[in-house]
Amino acid sequence: MFKKILGFTAAATLALGLTACGEEEAGTDTNTETGTETETETVSVGEQVDHTIIGIDPGAGLMNITINDAVPAYGLEDWTIVEGSGAAMAAALTSAYENEEPIIVTGWSPHWKFSAFDLKYLEDPQGVYGGAEDVHTIARLGLAEDHPDAYTLLDQFQWEPNNIEDVMALINDGMDPEEAAAQWVGENEELVSTWTEGVNSVDGEELSLLYVAWDDVIAGTNVVANVLESVGYEVELVQVDAGPMWAGVASGSGDALVGAWLPTTHADYYAEFEGQFEDLGSNLHGTALGLVVPTYMDIDSIEDLTDAE
Repeated sequence: MFKKILGFTAAATLALGLTACGEEEAGTDTNTETGTETETETVSVGEQVDHTIIGIDPGAGLMNITINDAVPAYGLEDWTIVEGSGAAMAAALTSAYENEEPIIVTGWSPHWKFSAFDLKYLEDPQGVYGGAEDVHTIARLGLAEDHPDAYTLLDQFQWEPNNIEDVMALINDGMDPEEAAAQWVGENEELVSTWTEGVNSVDGEELSLLYVAWDDVIAGTNVVANVLESVGYEVELVQVDAGPMWAGVASGSGDALVGAWLPTTHADYYAEFEGQFEDLGSNLHGTALGLVVPTYMDIDSIEDLTDAE
Protein backbone atom coordinates (compact mmCIF):
# COMPACT_ATOMS: atom_id res chain seq x y z
CA MET A 1 0.00 0.00 0.00
CA PHE A 2 1.17 3.54 -0.77
CA LYS A 3 2.76 5.20 2.26
CA LYS A 4 3.55 8.73 3.38
CA ILE A 5 6.01 9.94 6.00
CA LEU A 6 5.70 13.36 7.59
CA GLY A 7 8.41 15.72 8.69
CA PHE A 8 11.93 17.01 8.24
CA THR A 9 13.49 14.44 10.58
CA ALA A 10 12.14 11.57 8.55
CA ALA A 11 13.53 13.05 5.34
CA ALA A 12 16.94 13.67 6.84
CA THR A 13 17.12 10.20 8.41
CA LEU A 14 16.15 8.50 5.19
CA ALA A 15 18.65 10.52 3.19
CA LEU A 16 21.47 9.52 5.50
CA GLY A 17 20.54 5.88 4.99
CA LEU A 18 20.97 5.92 1.21
CA THR A 19 24.41 4.55 0.49
CA ALA A 20 24.78 3.56 -3.16
CA CYS A 21 24.49 5.27 -6.53
CA GLY A 22 23.25 3.95 -9.83
CA GLU A 23 22.00 0.41 -10.33
CA GLU A 24 24.44 -2.27 -9.21
CA GLU A 25 24.49 -4.90 -11.97
CA ALA A 26 24.71 -8.63 -11.42
CA GLY A 27 28.14 -10.16 -11.89
CA THR A 28 30.93 -11.83 -9.97
CA ASP A 29 33.33 -10.75 -7.26
CA THR A 30 36.73 -12.42 -6.95
CA ASN A 31 38.45 -12.98 -3.61
CA THR A 32 42.02 -11.80 -4.25
CA GLU A 33 43.42 -14.16 -1.61
CA THR A 34 41.65 -17.41 -2.55
CA GLY A 35 40.72 -16.70 -6.18
CA THR A 36 37.15 -17.77 -5.41
CA GLU A 37 34.40 -16.13 -7.44
CA THR A 38 31.00 -15.35 -5.92
CA GLU A 39 27.85 -14.17 -7.67
CA THR A 40 26.62 -10.63 -6.94
CA GLU A 41 22.96 -9.68 -7.15
CA THR A 42 21.39 -6.77 -9.01
CA VAL A 43 20.35 -3.96 -6.67
CA SER A 44 17.47 -1.98 -8.13
CA VAL A 45 17.17 1.78 -7.88
CA GLY A 46 14.15 1.23 -5.65
CA GLU A 47 16.19 -0.88 -3.24
CA GLN A 48 19.01 1.66 -3.24
CA VAL A 49 16.70 4.47 -2.10
CA ASP A 50 14.58 2.21 0.13
CA HIS A 51 11.63 2.81 -2.24
CA THR A 52 11.45 6.38 -1.00
CA ILE A 53 10.88 9.71 -2.75
CA ILE A 54 11.67 12.87 -0.79
CA GLY A 55 8.82 15.36 -1.23
CA ILE A 56 7.91 18.84 -0.06
CA ASP A 57 4.95 20.53 1.67
CA PRO A 58 1.79 18.46 2.18
CA GLY A 59 -0.92 19.82 -0.10
CA ALA A 60 1.48 21.39 -2.59
CA GLY A 61 0.38 20.86 -6.18
CA LEU A 62 3.60 18.98 -6.94
CA MET A 63 2.87 16.60 -4.07
CA ASN A 64 -0.74 16.11 -5.14
CA ILE A 65 0.39 15.17 -8.64
CA THR A 66 3.03 12.79 -7.28
CA ILE A 67 0.71 11.06 -4.82
CA ASN A 68 -2.55 11.07 -6.79
CA ASP A 69 -1.26 10.72 -10.37
CA ALA A 70 2.35 9.52 -10.58
CA VAL A 71 2.04 6.79 -7.95
CA PRO A 72 -0.89 4.96 -9.62
CA ALA A 73 0.25 5.72 -13.17
CA TYR A 74 3.64 4.11 -12.63
CA GLY A 75 2.67 1.40 -10.14
CA LEU A 76 4.54 2.94 -7.20
CA GLU A 77 1.98 2.02 -4.53
CA ASP A 78 4.67 0.33 -2.44
CA TRP A 79 6.83 3.47 -2.44
CA THR A 80 6.96 6.00 0.39
CA ILE A 81 6.53 9.70 -0.36
CA VAL A 82 8.10 11.79 2.40
CA GLU A 83 6.11 14.94 3.17
CA GLY A 84 8.06 17.80 4.72
CA SER A 85 9.08 21.09 3.16
CA GLY A 86 11.16 22.52 0.36
CA ALA A 87 13.94 23.16 2.86
CA ALA A 88 13.87 19.56 4.10
CA MET A 89 13.99 18.26 0.54
CA ALA A 90 16.94 20.50 -0.30
CA ALA A 91 18.80 19.43 2.86
CA ALA A 92 18.30 15.76 2.05
CA LEU A 93 19.41 16.30 -1.55
CA THR A 94 22.50 18.25 -0.49
CA SER A 95 23.54 15.55 1.98
CA ALA A 96 23.07 12.76 -0.56
CA TYR A 97 24.80 14.65 -3.37
CA GLU A 98 27.85 15.52 -1.29
CA ASN A 99 28.30 11.81 -0.53
CA GLU A 100 27.34 10.69 -4.07
CA GLU A 101 24.48 8.67 -2.68
CA PRO A 102 21.27 7.83 -4.56
CA ILE A 103 18.21 9.96 -3.93
CA ILE A 104 14.95 10.80 -5.69
CA VAL A 105 13.19 14.09 -4.91
CA THR A 106 10.17 15.95 -6.13
CA GLY A 107 11.64 18.89 -8.02
CA TRP A 108 10.76 22.03 -9.86
CA SER A 109 12.62 24.68 -11.76
CA PRO A 110 13.62 27.41 -11.54
CA HIS A 111 15.42 26.38 -8.35
CA TRP A 112 18.92 26.98 -7.05
CA LYS A 113 19.59 23.23 -6.81
CA PHE A 114 20.01 23.05 -10.59
CA SER A 115 22.80 25.63 -10.38
CA ALA A 116 24.45 23.96 -7.39
CA PHE A 117 24.26 20.32 -8.51
CA ASP A 118 24.26 18.24 -11.71
CA LEU A 119 20.69 17.00 -11.75
CA LYS A 120 18.18 15.65 -14.25
CA TYR A 121 14.44 15.18 -14.46
CA LEU A 122 13.30 11.60 -14.91
CA GLU A 123 11.39 11.21 -18.16
CA ASP A 124 7.62 11.13 -17.68
CA PRO A 125 6.16 9.00 -20.52
CA GLN A 126 2.67 9.09 -18.98
CA GLY A 127 2.75 12.91 -18.92
CA VAL A 128 1.39 13.10 -15.38
CA TYR A 129 3.46 16.19 -14.53
CA GLY A 130 2.29 18.03 -17.64
CA GLY A 131 4.33 20.42 -19.73
CA ALA A 132 6.19 23.53 -18.71
CA GLU A 133 4.23 25.87 -16.48
CA ASP A 134 4.26 29.64 -16.16
CA VAL A 135 4.40 31.72 -13.01
CA HIS A 136 1.59 34.29 -12.94
CA THR A 137 0.93 37.54 -11.12
CA ILE A 138 -2.48 37.63 -9.43
CA ALA A 139 -4.04 40.87 -8.15
CA ARG A 140 -7.10 41.56 -6.06
CA LEU A 141 -10.11 43.07 -7.74
CA GLY A 142 -10.00 46.85 -7.59
CA LEU A 143 -6.21 47.16 -7.30
CA ALA A 144 -6.01 49.06 -10.60
CA GLU A 145 -8.36 51.73 -9.25
CA ASP A 146 -6.90 51.90 -5.73
CA HIS A 147 -3.19 51.75 -6.64
CA PRO A 148 -2.83 52.32 -10.40
CA ASP A 149 0.96 52.66 -10.36
CA ALA A 150 1.46 49.48 -8.37
CA TYR A 151 -0.92 47.74 -10.75
CA THR A 152 1.09 48.97 -13.76
CA LEU A 153 4.37 47.80 -12.23
CA LEU A 154 2.96 44.38 -11.35
CA ASP A 155 1.45 44.06 -14.82
CA GLN A 156 4.82 44.82 -16.44
CA PHE A 157 6.86 42.57 -14.14
CA GLN A 158 8.45 39.80 -16.21
CA TRP A 159 11.79 38.00 -16.09
CA GLU A 160 13.55 34.76 -17.03
CA PRO A 161 14.46 31.60 -15.06
CA ASN A 162 18.15 32.55 -14.99
CA ASN A 163 17.22 35.89 -13.38
CA ILE A 164 15.33 34.34 -10.50
CA GLU A 165 17.90 31.59 -10.06
CA ASP A 166 20.56 34.28 -9.52
CA VAL A 167 18.52 35.69 -6.64
CA MET A 168 17.87 32.24 -5.23
CA ALA A 169 21.58 31.42 -5.35
CA LEU A 170 22.41 34.53 -3.32
CA ILE A 171 19.84 33.54 -0.70
CA ASN A 172 21.05 29.94 -0.62
CA ASP A 173 24.59 31.20 -0.04
CA GLY A 174 23.39 32.85 3.16
CA MET A 175 22.23 36.31 2.13
CA ASP A 176 19.00 37.66 3.60
CA PRO A 177 16.23 37.59 0.94
CA GLU A 178 15.71 41.34 1.21
CA GLU A 179 19.43 42.01 0.75
CA ALA A 180 19.67 39.51 -2.12
CA ALA A 181 16.75 41.22 -3.87
CA ALA A 182 18.34 44.65 -3.42
CA GLN A 183 21.66 43.44 -4.83
CA TRP A 184 20.01 41.82 -7.84
CA VAL A 185 17.86 44.90 -8.56
CA GLY A 186 20.95 47.10 -8.41
CA GLU A 187 22.79 44.87 -10.87
CA ASN A 188 19.88 44.62 -13.34
CA GLU A 189 18.69 48.19 -13.75
CA GLU A 190 18.00 47.83 -17.47
CA LEU A 191 15.52 44.98 -16.98
CA VAL A 192 13.96 46.58 -13.91
CA SER A 193 13.39 49.81 -15.86
CA THR A 194 11.00 47.92 -18.15
CA TRP A 195 8.85 47.15 -15.10
CA THR A 196 8.74 50.76 -13.91
CA GLU A 197 8.14 52.38 -17.30
CA GLY A 198 5.22 54.82 -16.96
CA VAL A 199 5.03 54.27 -13.19
CA ASN A 200 4.74 57.40 -11.08
CA SER A 201 6.28 57.80 -7.64
CA VAL A 202 3.92 57.64 -4.67
CA ASP A 203 4.23 58.77 -1.08
CA GLY A 204 4.03 55.84 1.30
CA GLU A 205 0.97 54.07 -0.06
CA GLU A 206 0.66 50.66 1.64
CA LEU A 207 0.56 47.32 -0.18
CA SER A 208 0.65 43.71 0.94
CA LEU A 209 2.13 40.87 -1.08
CA LEU A 210 1.25 37.30 -0.11
CA TYR A 211 3.67 34.45 -0.73
CA VAL A 212 4.40 30.82 0.09
CA ALA A 213 7.74 29.73 1.52
CA TRP A 214 9.08 28.27 -1.72
CA ASP A 215 12.57 29.38 -2.66
CA ASP A 216 11.55 30.79 -6.02
CA VAL A 217 8.49 32.59 -4.63
CA ILE A 218 10.50 34.08 -1.76
CA ALA A 219 13.05 35.39 -4.28
CA GLY A 220 10.49 36.81 -6.70
CA THR A 221 8.31 38.40 -4.04
CA ASN A 222 11.27 40.15 -2.41
CA VAL A 223 12.46 41.50 -5.76
CA VAL A 224 9.02 42.90 -6.60
CA ALA A 225 8.73 44.40 -3.11
CA ASN A 226 12.11 46.11 -3.53
CA VAL A 227 11.08 47.68 -6.83
CA LEU A 228 7.69 48.79 -5.46
CA GLU A 229 9.47 50.40 -2.51
CA SER A 230 11.83 52.18 -4.89
CA VAL A 231 8.86 54.15 -6.25
CA GLY A 232 7.51 55.00 -2.81
CA TYR A 233 5.27 52.15 -1.68
CA GLU A 234 5.40 50.66 1.80
CA VAL A 235 5.20 46.93 1.19
CA GLU A 236 4.26 44.28 3.73
CA LEU A 237 5.26 40.71 2.88
CA VAL A 238 2.94 38.07 4.37
CA GLN A 239 4.01 34.42 4.31
CA VAL A 240 1.13 31.94 4.24
CA ASP A 241 0.30 28.53 2.81
CA ALA A 242 -0.94 28.25 -0.77
CA GLY A 243 -4.64 28.10 0.10
CA PRO A 244 -4.63 31.17 2.35
CA MET A 245 -2.48 32.98 -0.20
CA TRP A 246 -5.12 32.63 -2.89
CA ALA A 247 -7.97 33.21 -0.44
CA GLY A 248 -6.29 36.39 0.81
CA VAL A 249 -6.09 37.95 -2.63
CA ALA A 250 -9.60 36.75 -3.50
CA SER A 251 -11.02 38.33 -0.36
CA GLY A 252 -9.05 41.54 -0.79
CA SER A 253 -7.11 41.15 2.47
CA GLY A 254 -3.95 40.87 0.36
CA ASP A 255 -3.20 43.02 -2.68
CA ALA A 256 -1.31 40.62 -4.93
CA LEU A 257 0.88 37.56 -5.31
CA VAL A 258 3.60 36.93 -7.89
CA GLY A 259 4.08 33.19 -7.37
CA ALA A 260 1.06 31.49 -8.95
CA TRP A 261 2.20 28.35 -10.79
CA LEU A 262 -0.22 27.63 -13.64
CA PRO A 263 -1.92 25.82 -15.22
CA THR A 264 -1.13 22.78 -13.05
CA THR A 265 0.30 23.42 -9.59
CA HIS A 266 -2.27 25.98 -8.43
CA ALA A 267 -5.08 24.81 -10.70
CA ASP A 268 -7.42 23.90 -7.83
CA TYR A 269 -7.07 27.32 -6.19
CA TYR A 270 -7.49 29.10 -9.52
CA ALA A 271 -10.74 27.22 -10.10
CA GLU A 272 -11.97 27.70 -6.52
CA PHE A 273 -11.55 31.49 -6.54
CA GLU A 274 -12.03 32.24 -10.23
CA GLY A 275 -13.86 35.53 -10.71
CA GLN A 276 -12.59 36.88 -7.38
CA PHE A 277 -9.18 38.03 -8.61
CA GLU A 278 -7.49 39.43 -11.69
CA ASP A 279 -4.89 37.34 -13.50
CA LEU A 280 -2.24 39.72 -14.87
CA GLY A 281 -0.66 36.91 -16.85
CA SER A 282 2.70 35.22 -16.83
CA ASN A 283 5.73 36.86 -15.26
CA LEU A 284 8.04 33.90 -15.95
CA HIS A 285 8.09 31.18 -18.62
CA GLY A 286 9.95 27.89 -18.72
CA THR A 287 9.19 26.17 -15.43
CA ALA A 288 9.16 22.40 -14.96
CA LEU A 289 7.89 19.83 -12.45
CA GLY A 290 8.79 16.20 -11.90
CA LEU A 291 10.98 13.69 -10.15
CA VAL A 292 14.64 14.67 -10.01
CA VAL A 293 17.82 12.65 -9.45
CA PRO A 294 21.55 13.39 -9.56
CA THR A 295 23.09 12.71 -12.98
CA TYR A 296 25.41 10.11 -11.45
CA MET A 297 22.41 7.81 -10.96
CA ASP A 298 21.88 5.25 -13.72
CA ILE A 299 18.20 5.88 -14.34
CA ASP A 300 16.42 7.98 -16.95
CA SER A 301 12.67 7.43 -16.63
CA ILE A 302 10.03 7.15 -13.93
CA GLU A 303 9.08 3.88 -15.61
CA ASP A 304 12.46 2.48 -14.57
CA LEU A 305 11.46 2.76 -10.92
CA THR A 306 8.98 -0.05 -11.52
CA ASP A 307 10.96 -2.00 -14.11
CA ALA A 308 14.05 -2.02 -11.89
CA GLU A 309 12.35 -3.53 -8.90
